[in-house]
This record gives sequence, C-alpha cells and structure tokens, in this order.
Amino acid sequence: MRLSPRLVSPAENTTRPAPIATLSAVDARMIAAVAFDVDDTVTRDGRLERVAFDALWSLHDAGLLLIAATGRPLGFCDVIARQWPVHAAVGENGAGFIWRDLATGHAQQAYAQDDATRASAAQILARIRERVAREFPELRVTDDQRARRVDLAYDIGEHARVPASQIAALVALIEAEGARAIVSSVHAHAFLGSYDKATGIRAALAAVSARAIDDAAVLFIGDSGNDAAAFEAFAQSAAPSNVRPFLAALPRAPRFIAEADRGVGFAEIVRTLLQRRAA
Repeated sequence: MRLSPRLVSPAENTTRPAPIATLSAVDARMIAAVAFDVDDTVTRDGRLERVAFDALWSLHDAGLLLIAATGRPLGFCDVIARQWPVHAAVGENGAGFIWRDLATGHAQQAYAQDDATRASAAQILARIRERVAREFPELRVTDDQRARRVDLAYDIGEHARVPASQIAALVALIEAEGARAIVSSVHAHAFLGSYDKATGIRAALAAVSARAIDDAAVLFIGDSGNDAAAFEAFAQSAAPSNVRPFLAALPRAPRFIAEADRGVGFAEIVRTLLQRRAA
C-alpha cells in the first residue's frame, strides 16, 4: 500500500536501490522465505494481477516459504491464507496473522496482543470513532472495516478524496487520543501497539517453519513507506518501480528495484530470484 505524496516527510534517505538484475546467485540461494505486501505490490487498482499470482505459485513450487503482509483486514487474510499459495498472511499492519495447519488443514489465528490488551484498545478506538463522527461527519470508515478485528480505518483515497489538511487533522485527533496513525494513499489507520509488518512476518515465520528463519534469509517485497519497518528489518528487499516517488521518505530504501510496476514488477523480481537460484 503506497503512502500519499502529499504526506511524505522531508527527505531522510539518499540511497537508491540497485536494479533487480544485479541480484547475485549467492544472495538468491540464501533466500528461504519471501514476504510481500499486497496493495500495489501484487495488485493493480485493487485487483490481484494474474502475472503476480502465477509468480506466487512459482515461488511455492520452488519450495520457498511465502508470507503475505498487508494493512488490509485480518478477515481478508483468512481468505488469503486459505486460498492463495502462501504459508501465512499477516494483516492490519502486523496486528495478527493467519495460517493453515498443514497437519490438520484447519486455519489458525494469532494476535500480536493478548485479549485484555485488545479489549482495552477497542475502547479507545471506539472513542476515536465517536469523536471523528462528531467532528468530521463527512469522513467514513473503510468499506472493509467490517472485516477488521483490531484496527480502525478511514477511507481517504480508495473511494473518497479527502484533502491533506483534513487527513492531518484526523491524524492529530487519533494521536491525541493516545493511538498510533498510519496513512496510506487509500486509508488512514488508527491502532494501539508497537507491532508492525516486520514483527508480524517474524511471528508468522516462527509459526509455519520447522526451523528458525534468520532475517538475512528473508526477501521482503513492498512498494512504499507503509512497508518501512520491513525494509529496515530485512536487508534482502526489493520493490516494483512504483516505489520511486516514496524512496526519499523511507528510512531505508529497498536493496533492489524492478523495471516494471506493481504486480508486473513483482513477477519480474520473482523471475530474477528463481533464475539466479537455478544458475
């Protein structure tokens, strides 16, 4: 999911990723797991691109562990974990993850926080929702809110077009209530906790792998500031070309970049990875 250029902070990072074509066979063979963002990384205009889905099957058939990591609802992850060729799906920016137990075939769910903590957070989020309804009645929660189990999200760019000044006011309100805010080009999220995509990916890998997977053995593929924590955590990282407008705002840029954008760029990264592994 990409961050809106209107909200990008002043440039902090001057590094630039190398073309994915420069990935070495040695580095490619070190990869044991591929974690990836969903929106604008494997999708285009909200739809999963066929070439990206084929690329996921190629990774699966190559024996790599696959972890989807998205800001979308955990309810969506329930479907992704059951029906996509992945081992687990992390949702709501690390709030939890879902995986299918290979021994029983049943879907399992884990959260970053315990029941009591989530219940306390829910009360604060309910207060935020009441304040937003009162102070910004024109704002609407996302149409996928009903599938969310932890966070509260507002539509600021998916179907609605909310001006930057109002987004900033919404963020200020969320933070004034003691919650954290993450803003993408489509949604503004309110949540409580220190989790992020990187912590979610690590937890999911620990649940699905019979052996410990070191960060150096994970290739993360994302597309913008919404993936900043994972770009920082996993040195082996890549992005489709639509990451370019957001590179300066990332504390750490992805190591590699594809020539193509979105799902086509994802497929390019996967194709290169598998070619180098077979070299």
